[in-house]
Amino acid sequence: MPGSAEVVDAVIRVAGLSKTYASGFQALKSVDLQIRRGEILALLGPNGAGKTTLISIICGIVNPSGGVVMVDGHDIVRDYRQARSRIGLVPQELTNNLFDTVWATVSLSRGLFGKAPDRAYLEQLLRDLSLWDKRREKMMALSGGMKRRVLIAKALAHEPQILFLDEPTAGVDVELRRDMWNMVRGLRERGVTIILTTHYIEEAEEMADRIGIVNHGQLILVEDKALLMRKLGKRRLTIQLQQPLHELPASLASQALELSADRCSLVYSFDAQGEQTGVADLLRSLAREGIEFKDVNSSQSSLEEIFVGLVHGSNQQREQA
Repeated sequence: MPGSAEVVDAVIRVAGLSKTYASGFQALKSVDLQIRRGEILALLGPNGAGKTTLISIICGIVNPSGGVVMVDGHDIVRDYRQARSRIGLVPQELTNNLFDTVWATVSLSRGLFGKAPDRAYLEQLLRDLSLWDKRREKMMALSGGMKRRVLIAKALAHEPQILFLDEPTAGVDVELRRDMWNMVRGLRERGVTIILTTHYIEEAEEMADRIGIVNHGQLILVEDKALLMRKLGKRRLTIQLQQPLHELPASLASQALELSADRCSLVYSFDAQGEQTGVADLLRSLAREGIEFKDVNSSQSSLEEIFVGLVHGSNQQREQA
């Protein structure tokens, strides 16, 4: 099963997790996942794939139908308080008491977890999120971006060891996105484990240590990002031609070769990990055909292309089953 390989220092262990709602909809199907202490794990998947349900169960918001979840050695059902105290959650929805001030909101969140007051810590937290000047304002007076900053401050108020970010940058401004990722990097340096879901795949590509892909309630893959890119990423060779080419010669039809829309370049896809890339043979074939080129550029497929390919393949398998 994806993600079932033993992780020595796993702060979260999920085994056989399933969730079926009263309507009969099966949101999760026997999910196994181990999350390493201090890593950033990005969960990717289409809308409705089960990402938020998975996070909600681990955080104790939704009850599982089956399976076991352990958070830092504590069962989320039998030892709920201990498990939940280790977790901070930044949800998708803006959920705050609009009549409270920013300071009261964050202070209350810390107190709910039984933490002693620590004004210096909360002040630094608000300063890091550019909220210190807003501390006396009521929540109703804040912009949407500022309200989301408060959600992050609430999640971090009790100094959790694990932070869940559920679509944290959806609809926020560039400045908040930059501040948030700077904070995430700082938290990881202090040993905080971070799990995020995002539709901005470039963020996962930049930030994550590992990638998990969820589709139709199943965890179809969990892999180190760098290894995933090497194993599944294709390389592309873009050959810029001296003269436009009206069509590919018949002798090149068997090659993994495409003519660009402007007919001024050829794009060749190949497996960089393979013993034979075919690049040398391709260049010789072009010379035999008298096709001259002025430049050659190589690039690797992005995480987004890998993600789309995996989800598409998963959907095809599901339809054939």
